[in-house]
Amino acid sequence: MTIPENIDFFNKFSVAVPSFIRHPTLRKLAERVQHETLNALTSPAMYESGNTSQSTRILDSLYQTPIADASILVAITHERRPKLLLTRRAAHMNSHAGEVSCVGGKHDRGDGNNVVTALREACEETALPPNKVQLLGQLPIQTSKSGMSVRPIVALIAPGLVLVPEAGEISRIFWADLESLVTQPTVEYEIEYKMQEQMATILTPSWQVDGETVWGLTGRVIANLLETGFDRQLEWYYRVENKR
Repeated sequence: MTIPENIDFFNKFSVAVPSFIRHPTLRKLAERVQHETLNALTSPAMYESGNTSQSTRILDSLYQTPIADASILVAITHERRPKLLLTRRAAHMNSHAGEVSCVGGKHDRGDGNNVVTALREACEETALPPNKVQLLGQLPIQTSKSGMSVRPIVALIAPGLVLVPEAGEISRIFWADLESLVTQPTVEYEIEYKMQEQMATILTPSWQVDGETVWGLTGRVIANLLETGFDRQLEWYYRVENKR
């Protein structure tokens, strides 16, 4: 897909209001994500009169939130059995090569806010049309292992959209069943990591999804999504097992 040159194309956002969401699982998630988003308002007093719609308040909250170094789109299909969009990064990438991630990337100066960054990167990486995305809200910022601040933007997309991986960045597009993530136990994952010129084994939780291991920042974002939407409490840790 050709990326629109006019950034105003990305600014015509729509918010999915829970009352219009058909399926109970998604309605519950939307209500809680939107509550989390409204709590992040930097100027809540401006809405005390109660004359502003919830959709407007959600968008204003997304505009007011400080711009992160990067944004990701936590894209979930609007269907009875919702699915979460995931990708595997190309093996030749300079950072996070071969790792599972949500679509997204670094903020560009012209983006203006975190939502534009997430939509632009999703379009570039998978040809997901921005006008096919309905925003729900945002989750708290996470910090990547390189120290970047990353803002997750949660949204609904239609099932069955034709997505195409951008070969320079993405080697595979796949889907995680959302309800399975709510109940599926995590599996401890071992990563060999170089620390101060020595190799160490790092242990951390992960999910196994369609033959892929989901861990790291993506795992933490999913864990936060499940805690926010469904009260699933997960301890997310990185433990050094040994050095040699």
